Amino acid sequence: MALGQLMCDILGYKGRPRGGNLSSATGNCWELSPRKATMSGELEMTKLDLKPGTTLKIKGRIADEADGFVINLGHGTDKLGLHFNPRFKESTIVCNTRDGNWGKEHRDSHLCFSPGSETKVTLAFHSDEFKVELPDGYELTFPNRLGYSHLSYLCVKGGLQVSSLKLN
Repeated sequence: MALGQLMCDILGYKGRPRGGNLSSATGNCWELSPRKATMSGELEMTKLDLKPGTTLKIKGRIADEADGFVINLGHGTDKLGLHFNPRFKESTIVCNTRDGNWGKEHRDSHLCFSPGSETKVTLAFHSDEFKVELPDGYELTFPNRLGYSHLSYLCVKGGLQVSSLKLN
């Protein structure tokens, strides 16, 4: 099975991808970076068109030896509206922005993730903030510091192997 089709199956998209793109049932088209969409848990998607009010649900398994994982949302690797980074050794969740340089870190000590477990994270994008619902129902709020009105980039890396991704 081709990597693109496997990702369509994992992510629940209908149809066959063409040229590294994934198409949703609604006709949206996203570009998937094949070098990043590996079974190691790294996933990178570009050409998204996420608008305020969009909710992103990510399910996956945290690797047994993971030190943490990262979920990035923005316009590219150096333009991140939300950098969400649970760090197990520090027992903290770090949220930040990146506009060429990193902003001031926001730290939250409510760490309900653990290596070797199945997990779900729900991220809601609003015009003034991001809301992140953790697996135990705790909600973390982080401001939309860069004032983004849409997001085109998603990257999940580190110790989280994505099994499901749903956009609402």
